[in-house]
Amino acid sequence: MDQSFLSQELFGLVVLEWIKLIGLWFSLTGVFLLARRLLFGRFSKLAERTENQIDDVIAELLHQTKLFFLLIIGLYVSAEILTQDAPAVDIILRVVFISLLVQVGIWCSSLIAQWAQWFSERNAEDGESNVTAIKALVIIGRMVIWSVIILMALDNFGVNITALVAGLGIGSLAVGLALKDVFQDILAYISILVDKPFVYGDYMVVGDYSGTVEHIGIKSTRVRSPTGELIIFGNSDLLSSRLRNYKSLNERRVQFSLGVTYDTPHEKLAEIPAKLQEIVESHEITRFDRSHFKEFGDSAIVFGTQYYMLVPEYATYLDTQQSINLAVHKYFERESIEFAFPTQTIHLETRPPSSEGPTPQETTVGAPA
Repeated sequence: MDQSFLSQELFGLVVLEWIKLIGLWFSLTGVFLLARRLLFGRFSKLAERTENQIDDVIAELLHQTKLFFLLIIGLYVSAEILTQDAPAVDIILRVVFISLLVQVGIWCSSLIAQWAQWFSERNAEDGESNVTAIKALVIIGRMVIWSVIILMALDNFGVNITALVAGLGIGSLAVGLALKDVFQDILAYISILVDKPFVYGDYMVVGDYSGTVEHIGIKSTRVRSPTGELIIFGNSDLLSSRLRNYKSLNERRVQFSLGVTYDTPHEKLAEIPAKLQEIVESHEITRFDRSHFKEFGDSAIVFGTQYYMLVPEYATYLDTQQSINLAVHKYFERESIEFAFPTQTIHLETRPPSSEGPTPQETTVGAPA
């Protein structure tokens, strides 16, 4: 080969150095490709045999390591070995930095996708709304990552990103103030996903509203009330309220009071707690707790009873309580025990014309409760 050609300089390097550089470049790239293939195969097999997520993540990151990145790294290593001060090295360094940023963005996007898949599988029972919302979060996460990468790339090319970010910051502040409630709802949605105060299908009570959760969205949650209408809550408003979730209810405590008249004989009063216990225990899905002569009320002798429903369904509780009430009424009717209702005793005083003084009169007036 003509020595004069090999001695020609191109971008600070003679042709011979370029030939050496390219040869070493492709050799190193081949080594990197072989190493990636061997490591990927090893970690893929390891991931199939174990339940550990770390080897799955490493295998996926190796799979997402792109050829262009290995080529650029090979070129950089070759340039560092063969040349030090050539102008071409500065260009190669810029290209290496940009390719590294792009590769990091690909790796981060892959990690987000793996997290989304893991989270979706873990919460598959929560319905399709979670899947849609997770996809939206993945998109937001990728937008943030690539925005940072673009800013870093611009900074590497000499763009004053401080002024750019300041300008964007003013605009973002205005947008943020306008969309403050939206952002609060989105953050509340993330909190719902992570903390899970409720999930799809739960029956809950929020203030004066109650119903079954039908949809958990990024901005709002939809609840179907027992009367059929759809109640829509903003996620931030929902989390700032006091929630009562009945999905995890295993037992339901039930308390009720009965009032009987004061003229009820002592023997019958003593029998009432035992009879109430017998009535409650006659139902297989109840567990009796206690029944006592509770207090002397204003117009009744009050008995307090407590038992537990062994099933959480509200309709079953109502049916059982109705059966108990009817049985109590039948027992009182058979034993001639009267239910008390609020009464008032009014004393009327009249003054006869005689000097013997006033003669009091007593009248009892009853009023239904």
